[in-house]
Amino acid sequence: MAILSKIRDRSMFLILIVGLALFSFVLNPKSIQEFFSSSKINSVGEVNGESIDREEFVSEVEAYKSQRGRGATQMQAVNTVWNSLVSEKIFLSQLEKAGIVVGEKDIWDAMVNLPEIQNSPLFKNEANLFDEEKLKEYIANMKDDAEAGNTQAWLSWLATEKQIKQNLERQAYTSLVTAGLGASLKEGERDYFFTNTKMDAQFVFVPYSKIPDSLVRVTKEDVQNYIEKNPKRFKAEATRSLKYVKFDILPSKEDEEEIKKEVAKYIDDREEYSNATKSTVTVPGFKNATDYKQFLDDNGSDLGFDDTYKYKNELPTELAEALFDGNVGDIYGPYKDKGYFKLSKLVEVVQLPDSVKSSHIIVPYAGAQRSTSTKTKEEAKKIIDSIYTLVKNDTKKFEEIANEINSDGTKGKGGEIGWVRKNQAFSPSFDRDFANFIYKNKEGSIGIVETGFGYHIIRVDEQTAPVKAVKIATFARLIEASEATEQHIYEKYQTLAASLDEGKLLEDVAKENNYKIQSALNLKELDENVPGLGAQRPIVKWAFEEDRNVGDFKGFDIEYQGKRGYVVAVLTEKTDKDKLTVSTDILIRVRPELMNKKKAALLKKKLKGGTLAEIAKNNNETVRTASMVTLASPLLPGVGNEPAVVGAMSAIKLNQVSDAIEGEKGVFVIKVTKREEPVKLDNYDNFRKRIVTQLQGRTYLLNQVLRESADIVDNRAKFN
Repeated sequence: MAILSKIRDRSMFLILIVGLALFSFVLNPKSIQEFFSSSKINSVGEVNGESIDREEFVSEVEAYKSQRGRGATQMQAVNTVWNSLVSEKIFLSQLEKAGIVVGEKDIWDAMVNLPEIQNSPLFKNEANLFDEEKLKEYIANMKDDAEAGNTQAWLSWLATEKQIKQNLERQAYTSLVTAGLGASLKEGERDYFFTNTKMDAQFVFVPYSKIPDSLVRVTKEDVQNYIEKNPKRFKAEATRSLKYVKFDILPSKEDEEEIKKEVAKYIDDREEYSNATKSTVTVPGFKNATDYKQFLDDNGSDLGFDDTYKYKNELPTELAEALFDGNVGDIYGPYKDKGYFKLSKLVEVVQLPDSVKSSHIIVPYAGAQRSTSTKTKEEAKKIIDSIYTLVKNDTKKFEEIANEINSDGTKGKGGEIGWVRKNQAFSPSFDRDFANFIYKNKEGSIGIVETGFGYHIIRVDEQTAPVKAVKIATFARLIEASEATEQHIYEKYQTLAASLDEGKLLEDVAKENNYKIQSALNLKELDENVPGLGAQRPIVKWAFEEDRNVGDFKGFDIEYQGKRGYVVAVLTEKTDKDKLTVSTDILIRVRPELMNKKKAALLKKKLKGGTLAEIAKNNNETVRTASMVTLASPLLPGVGNEPAVVGAMSAIKLNQVSDAIEGEKGVFVIKVTKREEPVKLDNYDNFRKRIVTQLQGRTYLLNQVLRESADIVDNRAKFN
């Protein structure tokens, strides 16, 4: 009721606000149209007029991220899904024009012939042959599970079907395009003469390096003019450039000392007041602890208990020297290691081989990992016991039964698992019970072991020589900034932002406070990473907001490489997507070309003379010779690949000194002394076929060509 009263009290204020909003629409009717256009609101983009629905796009992005896990960032997922959907829609339109249709039978036939389907034990019958009916049953079960709410497997299967269909469609379209690529006999004839006409020549070569870079100046205007004259080489994109100051939230020396003192308190027993008992109680210290996982959990260690065994070379040098040769119960620390203060205690010393070779026979049961068995646990135990009596002293029988009943990759190998290194055996991806048996029993041992995969008969075949290994419990506390330190850093960050708000320049404030200014040049609208800051999509989005102007600034909370911090960013430059402008990457590509062009103009003025000898003398060069040069292999001795120069050689008159020719590495003057054409052939079909093969080998460019010719509207940046 109180809220309703406030609304009534401010009704005139609300009417005024609504009125102003409507008035703004009247002033700009286009805004009304866009506001009420659901296609605009819900469209991430368009391909040849066909919209890409926002909900569909978001769903695909989330599915991709779920599939890749932490291996994909938000923008990586967005860009991958965008490229996939654009490619899909482009090909769909081409398929419709070509009349290509892929039916359900085509998809099914392709699916059942996949090696992973054919070879899966799930779809094999009693004769160990692929059974199509088992595959159909498997699919039906997945569909039933999906209807019951477990949709993950079913959605994955549908995605596989979709991918197969797309592959078939694209193969069909590519085959159609490939069939249309050809060449005439005349083209074959021309290729034959181009390839086999041999030329001898004399030439003078003056390299561009003969003109020092200091004598040639390439301006930004030169580069701008060049890219405007060559728009096909450069794609116009909106860009933003920033300067920023970063404040890392790092612990001070005082913070480190306090954390070190705190960690040291956990070594010995300590007296603490207990609210539960209303009295002082003794809390066991690390020195007297026996359940190390419990101790670390109870005392809030920032690292959990690692119950693996370590060789001396696997420990930090400082720790190895202090603990490896010590006694069980010895404690080392507090010491600083990888961003933590730690206490480490020697809890066990063993002799372990570095690697073990073993074999097994497995009998899985219903409910075990990766098991499709219908046997109960009790049934599996009876079977493994009976097998054990047969194989414990009979190697040949062991191998026969392993080959007969094993359902994993050891089938057909006599149950041999092969060599396993210690680090692999005691890693999370390997069964710990299996690892303990093969590493803690001697070579030749055999026994029954239950693991997460079922019952095994494990045999230790070979071991490397055992060496000393230790188990160490470590209590750790992360070294991080205190509240006081973080507040101090935050105040510096806020002070810088306030100074900019007062009109001061970033450079001046940074100089006064000894701050480091960093730059992020030519960011693009869909970029995610900011140089020096990693993935910082919010900063890029801010820079591309419509009302953003050069000189604007903003502060950001950031996280980069596991560290938190603050950034004050200033927009220093912006370019429109409709204008080709000089960016750093364009400058790197174009500047060497323009430098050489300007050097070529200077060199041409010096290449004067009636003969090659005279020209060479005037430029302190020599007359060089080239023999048996062809257009197919435009290599000049002592220079390298020069296609433009060799192309000119094929056209100029014999024994005539050419004008100066700009090449890849310098300026040339040439005289062709001989041009020997090959013998004419009765038929040039082989050369025609070679041209066709080369053309068909470029069908991998099909998607790129279709994409370049498509009308694509990209609105991703508005939603991400």
